[in-house]
Amino acid sequence: MDMTVKSAGADCRAVSEILSRIGDKWTIQVVVALRPGPHRFNEIKRRVGGISQQMLTRTLKTLERDGMIERSVRHTTPPQVAYALTPLGHSLSDTAKHLADWAAAHRGAIADNRVRYDNRKP
Repeated sequence: MDMTVKSAGADCRAVSEILSRIGDKWTIQVVVALRPGPHRFNEIKRRVGGISQQMLTRTLKTLERDGMIERSVRHTTPPQVAYALTPLGHSLSDTAKHLADWAAAHRGAIADNRVRYDNRKP
């Protein structure tokens, strides 16, 4: 097998895995919630409506593992933990903002198209 074909397949799988992760419902919302600056766990939970504590914990760990957020602990009583975007996370948040702006600008047209499609006669 040609090594370039094998390499391209591996690259495609790696890109697909990353897109799948960042395209999930919670990742983007957490990244956008952290755009203004560091937040503590419960602040993030309030900003991301509907996310469970377990899902937020899982999402934060995944984002930390991928290098998109940093977790910092202040050794107070009780300890205070804050999460902030890294430069990599900020680059994703910029892209997410563009997508959100596009969605907001086109939501009316999309809603109209859905109604038109749903009302078509078979």
